Amino acid sequence: IFIFCTNLKASDEIITYEQILENPADLKLNLKYAKQESDLGNYKQTISTLERLNIIYPENIEIKLYLLSILVQIDSPQQANTLINDIKLLKNLTTEDLQIVLELEAEIDERNVEKLWSVNLDLSGGGLYSDNINSVSKRRLQNDTDTVVGFNKAKYDRTLSGDINFSATRSINKLSSLIFNFSHGDSEQYNETDDDFESYSFTTAYDTEIIGHNLSPYLILSKTDYQEDADSFSFMYGIGGNTSLKDKYTLSYGYSYIDSKNNNNSMDLTADEKNSITHSYSFGLDRYVNDIVSSSIGFGYSDSDAKVDDGNDYETYDFSIRFNFTFPWAFISLGNSVSFNDYKKADTSINSKIIRSDYVNTFDVTVTKSVGDFFPILDPNRNLFINFGFEKLISEANIMNYDYITDSFSLTFSKTLNLY
Repeated sequence: IFIFCTNLKASDEIITYEQILENPADLKLNLKYAKQESDLGNYKQTISTLERLNIIYPENIEIKLYLLSILVQIDSPQQANTLINDIKLLKNLTTEDLQIVLELEAEIDERNVEKLWSVNLDLSGGGLYSDNINSVSKRRLQNDTDTVVGFNKAKYDRTLSGDINFSATRSINKLSSLIFNFSHGDSEQYNETDDDFESYSFTTAYDTEIIGHNLSPYLILSKTDYQEDADSFSFMYGIGGNTSLKDKYTLSYGYSYIDSKNNNNSMDLTADEKNSITHSYSFGLDRYVNDIVSSSIGFGYSDSDAKVDDGNDYETYDFSIRFNFTFPWAFISLGNSVSFNDYKKADTSINSKIIRSDYVNTFDVTVTKSVGDFFPILDPNRNLFINFGFEKLISEANIMNYDYITDSFSLTFSKTLNLY
């Protein structure tokens, strides 16, 4: 692999991230920092720095070649091929530079021929604590067939969960790939059994690029086995896509069709009344601010039609905003979303005089850190992550059953293993 060093010399001087923040456009300093992080194996920081320099100095062929060599080194063919196409369009591209690009392109092609498949195993597990596991109303009262009764379910509870995902990716060409994913999850609730279940799912998707748009049509089959409730099945297909708008914006969009079914059993004789067909549409705009800050806003609409209309048919309108902070010491994500749920018919089993309407506000914070940053011996490659999450959900409704507040805390560990 050709590694472009941009005439950098070895030095004992350690460049800190704070120095980079103070001098984000200092070409020499940033290139030294990129090489320093590359030598340490911190390719994410290296790529992030070089991509920022590429935006600041768009005509600098040396930066592009250095970035290209790193992308080839970490085996990122899609990003590398996109950069190769950009480099070939440069007016100041010399014969020597073109020869380097062609050699790297040939290496990518050779790898794709030799390794058409990529296989990964994702493992995760953790726990969640909630102060209102059953969405008990604020007044601890609820409507039941037009009468007011006590809402006496437990509020505080813990849930343990674990997931295993096996994915295989088949490269089709430089711009397309086929993905298969099998997953299994297990959830166990401490005091009650509502969240005791096992889940199974199969996903296949085709990723490709057409006229500057990254498109991914997909199909998902899933099954959830509840310990003391009806089993549920879903069939889902759709398409997601995104395209770049200038240098710092990405427009995303998607559509999905979901067919959900529930089996009746001795614990739930009316589960199939919620069998439904749902159409969902989404739009989003992501913005790259700098190496540390990025943001996104999203809009969504869905329409669900159930077997029994009463209390089950509804439309949802969503708006969300999120800010991501990629600090050297941790990744932090903050999000806030608002959902408006408008039901189409009153639920006679709850309140026959009022058609339900909800407003739900959800705020969440996630902090992700590599375990290897604390214990290098346990995680030398820094691919075992610890994730801490907090979520606050406030539901306001015109029926007291759905007026509630829930705070939940989660702690999970996740790891990805490359099997092939």
